[in-house]
Amino acid sequence: MPAKLILPYRQIHLDFHTGPDITDVGVAFDAKAFAGVMKGAAVNSVTVFAKCHHGHLYYNTRRPERHPGLKPGLNLLGEQVEALHREGIRAPIYISVQCDQYAAAHHPEWMARQADGKPVGAGPFAAGWTILDMNSPYQDYLAEQTREVLQLFHPVDGLFFDMCWDQPSASVHAIEAMRRANLNPENEADRQAWARRVTLAYMKRFHQMVKAANSAATVHFNSRPVSNLRQEIRYATQFEIEALPTGGWGYMFFPRVVRFAHRLGKPCLGMTARFHKSWADFGGLKPYAALEYETSQMLAHSAACSIGDQLHPRGTLEAPVYELIGRVYRRVAEREPWLRGARNLSDIGVLGINVPATDGGPSSGSAAESETLQRSEEGAARMLMQLKQQFDLLDAQTPLEPYKLVILPDHLRLSDALINRLRRYLKNGGAVVASGTSGLNDDATALRLPELAIQPAGRWPAPALYLRFGPAIRRDVAALDHVIYDPAVRVTPAPGAEALGHFVEPYFDRSWRHFSSHFQTPPAKVTRQPFATLRGRCAYIAFPVFGAYARHGNVPYRLLVRNILDRLLPEPLVRAEAPTGCEITVTRQRQRHIVHLLYYSPERRAVNLDLIEDIVPLFNVPLALRLNRRPRRVYVAPENTALEFTWAAPYVRVTVPEIRGHAMVGFE
Repeated sequence: MPAKLILPYRQIHLDFHTGPDITDVGVAFDAKAFAGVMKGAAVNSVTVFAKCHHGHLYYNTRRPERHPGLKPGLNLLGEQVEALHREGIRAPIYISVQCDQYAAAHHPEWMARQADGKPVGAGPFAAGWTILDMNSPYQDYLAEQTREVLQLFHPVDGLFFDMCWDQPSASVHAIEAMRRANLNPENEADRQAWARRVTLAYMKRFHQMVKAANSAATVHFNSRPVSNLRQEIRYATQFEIEALPTGGWGYMFFPRVVRFAHRLGKPCLGMTARFHKSWADFGGLKPYAALEYETSQMLAHSAACSIGDQLHPRGTLEAPVYELIGRVYRRVAEREPWLRGARNLSDIGVLGINVPATDGGPSSGSAAESETLQRSEEGAARMLMQLKQQFDLLDAQTPLEPYKLVILPDHLRLSDALINRLRRYLKNGGAVVASGTSGLNDDATALRLPELAIQPAGRWPAPALYLRFGPAIRRDVAALDHVIYDPAVRVTPAPGAEALGHFVEPYFDRSWRHFSSHFQTPPAKVTRQPFATLRGRCAYIAFPVFGAYARHGNVPYRLLVRNILDRLLPEPLVRAEAPTGCEITVTRQRQRHIVHLLYYSPERRAVNLDLIEDIVPLFNVPLALRLNRRPRRVYVAPENTALEFTWAAPYVRVTVPEIRGHAMVGFE
């Protein structure tokens, strides 16, 4: 058995997309100084460039794609790799896949084409990337480049293939390939299905090439959808989750995706960047607090860290950038003894990633359906993080048995096989919370998961309804009727089911015929229809509460879920008296548990830009961790400062003296 891969925790992804009109490439490069800066910043892995999106190569080669402005005789990539290795720093190599301006200019017949025949990507007068078609001879051209890199830099530490999404194409090459496969190139769904097959085929091809050259090399294909990770795991040695919070991904992408990826048996890495905004934001440098938060969040989810930068065309690194990165990475290095081999613990599984609509495989739902499901997952993640609940994101193949409770958010179409698995899970003592049409048929007229103990009767005609909470779930909820803005399901409780609250109807639907005031019509009449029910180990919420929380952030929705979870999961893994913005994760490492507490506050500092500039400390935070037995000691890591604690099974209770951004508490 090969040794389990342990990723370096302090990585740099060093972009070098350099256009052909820049003529002084590498003129100021000094290999010793380059590696010295990385070493001084506590970096232990740097991804360096063989080929960029412009299609140019950055090493000594007879191929015409060598960058025309690269200093004559300079083997930039070779010198980078050698210098990094001398300092004990790993140096995986980057190759751009579907973006290649050079190939597009010299072989326009290799471009991917839209259904109307136009090239995919930027137009002829736009400053942007043209997309190549992997059905065309371009794939062999890319394989030749890759083979040369594997030979010249043998044995490579690893290859990072970028821009590897499924690219539908209506080029002559794609049309002919689809016809041979008995697919209809006029059909959009067939073009998408063929794009997936082409991607899987070239991932297999290039993975085999790398492994044949060096079986110990890492391989990663970037830009892949998270829903495909399980299918593609055979072609990846690790999962690198690109998620620049200020670059369009936001601060919820990484903690949502990693909760699925870290259960697939491969090491995970989170990738952010030093830029104020997104990639190649030259002159943009984010505040220290933001970069500390982003890397701390990775550590809290047992992931290695990667910070993106871009080398100046002349080959120089910017000192202030590596002063910032060094400050962050020295902090990471101090915490590594509590990170190696750790795994995250969870009570709750949120079912959602790639759940099949039929027993035959994944649904090929519309883009709107996919976005709706993603919003539901995001809302569940936001809500559970704010409630300090420990959870994973699951797909249909994830075992349910490790979880004390499973959430079916909003609009899941469940296969017969998955319904049967859920029924066995409930019979064996599990708990389920479902919402919206999950566990029902699409039009909410029939029940598919009988344990939900409701009788559905379709959707409410009213576009807006109100919730009147019953006494069993009223804790901390203001005593008024709370609006919901999303379509609800009309249900009656089955025998033995408890109605936890009821819908309240407005006077009338708002329309041009009759309306009142500025927004929805006020509440008027309490109905007999419950908005939430509970029987045994099963709860049902009759509106899409998780997607609604992602869209509206209405606090009563979170309190509703919290108060139901209190009934079904009375002893959660962790409790803390901390602000909702305090993120908590629990990891286990050999014979000790580590609780990570993160309190950073992203603020909307500009249009569509959340930023963290200040670290505001929290003091004396009560914390309780559920354990099987009394710990020998509790302490703050990495300082190793002992903390007084009390033990009353199943909880050990302690007060965390200070959370200054990120605190780690060890239980041994």
